[in-house]
Amino acid sequence: MTATLTALRPVICVPPQPHRDRAAADAARQGRFSHHGRSLTLGRRPDWRCPGRIADEEWRIEWLKFYVGHDLAAAFAETGDVDYLRTWEDMVESFIEQVPVGQDSSDVSARRVQHWLYTWQGLAAAPTYRGLRDGLAERLTARIGAEGQHLAEHLTAERNHRTLELYTLLLTGLALGDTPRALAALDLLADNAKHDIWADGVHRECSPDYHLLVLRSLVGAIVNARAEGLPVPATLLDRVDRACDVALHLQRPDGLTSALSDGDCVDFGELLGFAAGALGRADLAWVASRGRTGIPPARGNVSFPVGGYHVQRTGWAAPDRFAVFDCGPLGDGGHGHYDQLALELYAGAPFVVDPGRFTYEAGSPWRRWFKGTPAHNTVTVDGQDQTPYRPGRPKGEQSVARLLGRWTVPGLDVIRGQVHSPAYDAVHTRTVGFVAGEFWIVHDRLRGNTPHRYAARWQLAPQAQGRTTATCDEGQAVLRSPVGSLVVPVGYGAVGVEEGWVAPSYGEKHRAPLVAVRAAGCDADLITVLFPGDVVPAVEVSTCVEGALQLRVGGRTVRWELPAGRLSAGSPC
Repeated sequence: MTATLTALRPVICVPPQPHRDRAAADAARQGRFSHHGRSLTLGRRPDWRCPGRIADEEWRIEWLKFYVGHDLAAAFAETGDVDYLRTWEDMVESFIEQVPVGQDSSDVSARRVQHWLYTWQGLAAAPTYRGLRDGLAERLTARIGAEGQHLAEHLTAERNHRTLELYTLLLTGLALGDTPRALAALDLLADNAKHDIWADGVHRECSPDYHLLVLRSLVGAIVNARAEGLPVPATLLDRVDRACDVALHLQRPDGLTSALSDGDCVDFGELLGFAAGALGRADLAWVASRGRTGIPPARGNVSFPVGGYHVQRTGWAAPDRFAVFDCGPLGDGGHGHYDQLALELYAGAPFVVDPGRFTYEAGSPWRRWFKGTPAHNTVTVDGQDQTPYRPGRPKGEQSVARLLGRWTVPGLDVIRGQVHSPAYDAVHTRTVGFVAGEFWIVHDRLRGNTPHRYAARWQLAPQAQGRTTATCDEGQAVLRSPVGSLVVPVGYGAVGVEEGWVAPSYGEKHRAPLVAVRAAGCDADLITVLFPGDVVPAVEVSTCVEGALQLRVGGRTVRWELPAGRLSAGSPC
């Protein structure tokens, strides 16, 4: 018979990803812990206060959250080796002995309590579990109760930390059998979701990674409340449903979610599958299972007008085409990168990618590089950021982006956006045309009162490092990469390649080519045609005037006249 928790009722775990790593569990047995690309040997009963021993504050924060508990629980369940259990006991016991309640910030304490609850359940579900060492269950139960009480009195005022903390209060209320605390947390979570998730479903911080982290807490709240027979507020269900739409459509055909703004490129498929069951949504199940169950989403080309995400896609399988155009606000808080009108493209593999975040270290030049405009797939003016740089939330004036329109006819989907910056007088208007589900035409129109240096940058994936070639064919410059090619017609920008960096996960960065299409003057028109695959058709521009563009691409004529909404894409000859 499976053992149960002492003095605590079980809760439903919405596990973090991946955190089922045997190597991480084995390292923890030796007192070694790894976060953000760095490993430290601190012992199984470390000095958790460690004054001066860990200079990287973000590393220390991750360590204090006890993520490795999931790895230890999985290893214990798979092997039955009691030393995995003993390792976790050593860590938890020493932490309780050394660290008083309230020493850490509320969000760090909340995450740690979640992981204690989840890990304890994972350990208890193992066939060889016979309970914790003498006295620890009682001490841990008391500590969880004390942490919950302190958390209730020191909640963060808003945004994703508040969501996390309220979810932890719900879990502790359920685990301790404190129904009033659980109900109060559930009502506060509904209010939090109403304020933090906009009408179109985008989370107010405008970072897909944080959007999914918030969604994990909210979905967990729904399934745990239902399991205990608690009424789930209609507002919470509504906002979670809308947020799931965003999560679904921001998933690339390879199953990863775009890393726009502060975030990593992560597979959230398990969470989407969990949400599919909670909400009864067959489209979420289909995307989460990669088409094995459920029903395909009804639409591929979608817009989220408040958050400013606009998606183009041909389908959901790995070979399909996908684009996301970011034409919205920076987001509330400090996670928004200065990347308005940025474009990310996927074409059977990552083609043009967001660079990611790499670090939160305020004094690091890398924080500025990964957050700044020159690292992103948009246009810089005189090399400046669109919004004056700060490592955290902006102060003073910010750049403002807005959608000018979206128009669709058979074989052509066109999106146009514009950004105004407080840093310079030039106005950037970008028009993105997705032609026949095959390739993209991007027209960057720059208009200024004084001369400027303009550069449209295109960050390629790390797989393109050392594998790109630049040629000047008749009438056009061509940059070839393993996934596709960028073509710039003569007279519409000078092409060069710079050193770029991509951070697929926090603390990890890789060199990757950064293509720059440059022009100078008061006004400029930059045109980039992006072709997946090996074939590079000839591109000839016949019209490029205010609001109108006509090109001949191979044997196909593509034209649009905006905002009149007249557009067409002829079939190739």
